[in-house]
Amino acid sequence: MRWEELFADLEAQARSLGRAEEGELSDRTRGEMAQVTLMNRLRAQVSRQVTVSIRGLGDLTGRLQRTGADWLLLQAPDEVIVPLAAVMALRDLPPDAVSPDSSGVVAGGLRLTSVLRGAARDRSVVVVTRVDGRSLTGTPDRVGADFVDLALHDPVEAPRRTEVRARATVSLTHPATTHGLGFLADPSR
Repeated sequence: MRWEELFADLEAQARSLGRAEEGELSDRTRGEMAQVTLMNRLRAQVSRQVTVSIRGLGDLTGRLQRTGADWLLLQAPDEVIVPLAAVMALRDLPPDAVSPDSSGVVAGGLRLTSVLRGAARDRSVVVVTRVDGRSLTGTPDRVGADFVDLALHDPVEAPRRTEVRARATVSLTHPATTHGLGFLADPSR
């Protein structure tokens, strides 16, 4: 037996095994990455500066304060709640991500409608900016499964019956509104 042939054969086997393991590792990595959602990546950026491109509104840069099941809260400089459906892109988002299980039952399940119900309960003034650029200022009166009723009034006035100019029902599912909604909590502050 020639030692050179044996070593050459062993080296060839090792290279082949190494390529197979690299392929398996790449397949596993791609499979794991396929489970990562945009929200998992955003949750890893809480308390950091992010730039979000929002349909109908353009770029908004601010500190990511919180995320819910279908929304994110930016401090930019006012607090802005952005529906995830309105997010078109994020600039320079680091590759970090958190596990889907790490968001917690409450935070992970807190939907945009829940946030709006809290605003309605607290009688908070909001500005709803639509995809066409027009804004509605008022106080959420009622929040359904896929809509919010706003009592429209001047942002510095309390939502008393005498101050309400009109009422608007905003669809939270229609693409012409949902992809451009931005909720600005308490614009008077």
